[in-house]
Amino acid sequence: MPLHVRRSPEHMVTVGDVDLCVTTFGDRRQPPVLLPSTSRLFWEDRFCDRLTDAGRFVLRYDTRDTGRSTAYVTGSPGYSLRDLASDIIELMDAFELARAHLVGFSVAGWICQLAALDHRDRVSALTLINTRPTPPGPPDPDLPEHSDRVMNFFTETPAPDWSDRAAVIDYRVEGARILAGAQGFDEQQARQQATRMVDRTTDMASSMLNLAYAEAGDRWRERLGELTVPTLVVHGTDDPFFPYGNGQAMAREIPGADLLPLNGVGHELPDTTWDRLLAAILALQPESANDQVAQQYYRPTSAR
Repeated sequence: MPLHVRRSPEHMVTVGDVDLCVTTFGDRRQPPVLLPSTSRLFWEDRFCDRLTDAGRFVLRYDTRDTGRSTAYVTGSPGYSLRDLASDIIELMDAFELARAHLVGFSVAGWICQLAALDHRDRVSALTLINTRPTPPGPPDPDLPEHSDRVMNFFTETPAPDWSDRAAVIDYRVEGARILAGAQGFDEQQARQQATRMVDRTTDMASSMLNLAYAEAGDRWRERLGELTVPTLVVHGTDDPFFPYGNGQAMAREIPGADLLPLNGVGHELPDTTWDRLLAAILALQPESANDQVAQQYYRPTSAR
């Protein structure tokens, strides 16, 4: 692939014995930012374009079992969380990236934490958005659990027929409604995004369920104090899935981490947050002349 491509077509990259669906933006000679996600469409083109305009090379991809990446039998994922973290490093190898800024939202934040802890020489900066420092399952006693409205949705709402496209889209829209914060819920936008995601996912059941079956391995919260890379913790103050206290705990326990609260935002990343988020990401690792714009929007808040 040429060093400079404004936006590549999505394409498959083989790492080990799996294929990951990747899109890149910008020039590989610029500082790289990696955006893993449970659908690469979570990171919208407009968001990635703005990072590129600020002098970054952006690589976004579907993690295993999501989008068009390798899918496994529902209920039997052939990977652990640490395998997903290793995928990040192998993708970096494939693109000849020595180090990269990792940005992870929600469960992708788990694999970014693990990649930063287990491959410290490969991570230049870390942005953790609406995630927590403990794996799937009950949180530590000092961390807030999923809200009642989230638990009620998952325990009382019947799962759809995963082969029924319309039913799956409706289910995802209702899930997004439950996760929205006090700033409000845009049903039209949520339905458009759900439709795009469903239409490009190889196996919807595996995509929605398999991560819960993946082996988490050893705890890592107690190792957060080992992190030395510049770290930004971003968290919606109205997040019902991983409530705000989870982000506060991570920001306290990662040395030197900055905390960026998103007031009234739930387990979501609406475009109304992008100015502050992008400015904070760029300010965390100012490696481009264009980064001066970051200071117009963002003033870091110490987590200590």
